[in-house]
Amino acid sequence: MDLSLIFLGTGGSVPTARRATACLMVRRGGERLLFDCCEGAQRQMHRSIGLVQIDEIFLTHYHADHYLGLPGLLRTYQLQDRDRPLVIHGPPGLGDLFGSIRQIVGRPSYGLDLVELDPGDAVRRDGYEIRSFPVEHGMRAYGYALVEDDRPGRFDPEAAAKLGVRAGPDFGRLQRGEEVPGAEGPVRPEDVMGEDRPGRTVVISGDTAPCEAVGAASRGASLLVHDGSFATAEADRAVDTGHSTARDAAILARDAGVKMLALVHVSSRYNVTDLLSEAREVIPGAVAPRDFDLVEVPFPERGEPKLIHKGALERGPRHGENDAAPERAGDGTAS
Repeated sequence: MDLSLIFLGTGGSVPTARRATACLMVRRGGERLLFDCCEGAQRQMHRSIGLVQIDEIFLTHYHADHYLGLPGLLRTYQLQDRDRPLVIHGPPGLGDLFGSIRQIVGRPSYGLDLVELDPGDAVRRDGYEIRSFPVEHGMRAYGYALVEDDRPGRFDPEAAAKLGVRAGPDFGRLQRGEEVPGAEGPVRPEDVMGEDRPGRTVVISGDTAPCEAVGAASRGASLLVHDGSFATAEADRAVDTGHSTARDAAILARDAGVKMLALVHVSSRYNVTDLLSEAREVIPGAVAPRDFDLVEVPFPERGEPKLIHKGALERGPRHGENDAAPERAGDGTAS
């Protein structure tokens, strides 16, 4: 099952020519999940993977730079005759927000399901769940953790054969958790299956100061996408505004045993290389993705997460993901 993240917006509260504001797409198998929806989100899709039919949207909080792209995206789906429902999740207040948005987009012909989450709620899906947790941003704001189920251990066909299990359907039954006949009685799955293998965990902090809830959600995570708004010299400002320094985000990630830290929401006042240098004093492998970069997250036994510069641009849309070919961006992703 492929799992990747496409960074559609990596900048701070004010968009620049090179960075849009907060917007991140998670692709897991055939599912497409959007976390926050910056102004121009559909434009960012067009420039890279094509205008994808998103399955669900998760909003971290209701500062404008995290949702201003919703009216345009919803209206475009309407013009494209979208027919499948769209589910949007967020903290309490989502209904009030859409009371205003509906004055712009009207009532879509497709279903629009608004789900207000409480802290600790889990949205269960096939093979994984998305857990909400409170963060510290001076208002009600959430982070989200995508947590996959453990997977069955590896099947040992030689061990099964030694126990007298016939190759064929009985091998499959064992892998599905069923007992089957053997040479000296029933053979149980645990007789021929290795230990369960962990799934992947991806955590998206949203805007936040470093806090215990993010650390707990990120324990052993494959990838943590964390607020890295400020340099250490402006640590006081980070505290006042409910954001993080790059170094503090790295300390949190290190203590949580995260495999990869990706810094986003970088203020336009900084050279990103300088901020990244501060984080790498703590975690040498920390990254600061640019718009249209992509991170692939393999299963733990297959390696570490990998940042692919311009990955969303180079690979373009997958077959059937968009209605028209995307426009190619120039080298507009440089920091």
